[in-house]
Amino acid sequence: MAFPARLVVLRKERGFSQRALAELVGVHLTQVQRYEAGAGQPTLDVIRRLAVALSVSADELIFDEGERGPHDDDLKRIFEAVDQFTPDEKATAKDVLHGLILRHQARRWDTTRPAPDRAREPAAKVA
Repeated sequence: MAFPARLVVLRKERGFSQRALAELVGVHLTQVQRYEAGAGQPTLDVIRRLAVALSVSADELIFDEGERGPHDDDLKRIFEAVDQFTPDEKATAKDVLHGLILRHQARRWDTTRPAPDRAREPAAKVA
């Protein structure tokens, strides 16, 4: 569903008129009408205010369900499991992921180092 149609659906689900939404967001009524007609696009700040007024995330307002996030089924399952972690466990998982991402980015941009060998030796078995 495109942004204009999604905006109409969310506004109506929340029981807002175009005028009421415009007042909540702090834009003129004609701007909301233009957004819903697909004749104009809101600024990032207006998207943020629309999301707050409609009680959704900016991602929910802009993207289709499943359009963002991991497209790999294994990663989806892993992130679903992480969602069940305690806050401390989630913080640890985030720290580990941030470290891996930084390492990956550093390797991508470091042209003086050879590419890492993709073949890994299997981990030693514990007897």
